[in-house]
Amino acid sequence: MDLRREPSGATAVEYALIAGIISLAIIVGATAIGTNLNGLFAAVAAAF
Repeated sequence: MDLRREPSGATAVEYALIAGIISLAIIVGATAIGTNLNGLFAAVAAAF
């Protein structure tokens, strides 16, 4: 099975690329939110 010549193979590769991009966006977003929450918790802890 040659993925470059099969239409279903090309579709599978496209879906894999889309899934990879979405996963990367989720990881970047979660990291940014985690960093912001860490700063928020540090500010709350410093207030007490």
